Amino acid sequence: MSDAIATADALPIDPVTVAPEHDLFTKFDALIAEKQALIDTGVRDPFGIVMDQVKSPTVAVIRGKETILLGTYNYMGMTFDPDVIQAGKDALDQFGSGTNGSRMLNGTFRDHIDAEDALKEFYGASSAMVFSTGYQANLGIISTLAGKGEYIILDADSHASIYDGCALGNAEIVRFRHNSVEDLDKRLGRLPKEPGKLVVLEGVYSMLGDIAPLKEMVAVAKKHGAMVLVDEAHSMGFFGDHGRGVYEDQQLDLGTEVDFIIGTFSKSVGTVGGFCVSNHPKFEAMRMVCRPYIFTASLPPSVVATAATSIRKLMHAHNKRQHLWENARRLHGGLKAMGFKLGTDTPQSAIIAIILEDQIQAVMMWQALLDNGLYVNMARPPATPAGTFLLRCSLCAEHTTEQVTQILSLFEAAGRAVGAIG
Repeated sequence: MSDAIATADALPIDPVTVAPEHDLFTKFDALIAEKQALIDTGVRDPFGIVMDQVKSPTVAVIRGKETILLGTYNYMGMTFDPDVIQAGKDALDQFGSGTNGSRMLNGTFRDHIDAEDALKEFYGASSAMVFSTGYQANLGIISTLAGKGEYIILDADSHASIYDGCALGNAEIVRFRHNSVEDLDKRLGRLPKEPGKLVVLEGVYSMLGDIAPLKEMVAVAKKHGAMVLVDEAHSMGFFGDHGRGVYEDQQLDLGTEVDFIIGTFSKSVGTVGGFCVSNHPKFEAMRMVCRPYIFTASLPPSVVATAATSIRKLMHAHNKRQHLWENARRLHGGLKAMGFKLGTDTPQSAIIAIILEDQIQAVMMWQALLDNGLYVNMARPPATPAGTFLLRCSLCAEHTTEQVTQILSLFEAAGRAVGAIG
């Protein structure tokens, strides 16, 4: 008998209970108690909703009740587009359900190349790199671009995937006040001139739906010799003449002003995946050094086939873009007229945030809306700024005028019931 086997036989059948002070879950006790206290009041878990059936981009069945969807990021309503669905079915029949490997080995199929070609057409870019998720795109690109002795300068309200990309790498991290051109300029001016610098911005910030003053920020970044990455996850498809994002809407150029665009397939494209596009002549080297790209299984061919088809259709979706903006202006204006406190004074994007007094009021209103057939997102710290509890509406180009009217009526009733409006 080997020493290893003897040792295994000697292990106690009933191991000693771990002392509470050594339990790795102890640090979550306050959060667990807070959630349980909330559930004990009789409300549903806002973060445990199950959709039993999805009938369209704007309607689902939740617990047997037909419900309007106003919290899905399905901005352009592409999830049920017949051409998109057919492309996925064809790829599933031709290539099977998965790739069983990474892009660097056996995981690059015809449709991965086609999705990257579609992105290059959409953005007018020389390079496009598809990741398995939008989170991984930020994680991989940011951590790989800026290394030890270099600097990443980011907005304090940046998405978690941006912060995690910074944490994965070895660069020095500098934060500036949210959307403050002046603070960005000041902090860049304090840094040594020689090291490489990457300024990371977002076109639309996902919690409040506010947009960045990209034109002014890019000018400041270039003045200080920094490269610029813009995450356009929540703006692709409906900002700009071609739907490329806020940077296009603010007349910025990919290559001379913005160096990298990060995006996702899980919003306007209507499926799952992430990407980075660039016109930098050396960008293809990223495929050989970006660990979250190299060491992750690639997307199933059916997923990238739907993405490629959707992206090419979004290039010409002018009517959809126009209708989405009409929906945003109508909902924002109606909620503001009722007296709700909103995340922005004007409708800046397809995201409209309703700010509530506290978590109890936010959950009670969320529950009232859901009970009456409307699903929205409830958000709380750390996803939101400290002390901020809100309901987040994500409009879709497929929401009809009648649905928006119904949504406003439901918000008015729920808002009065919980005391959010008079």
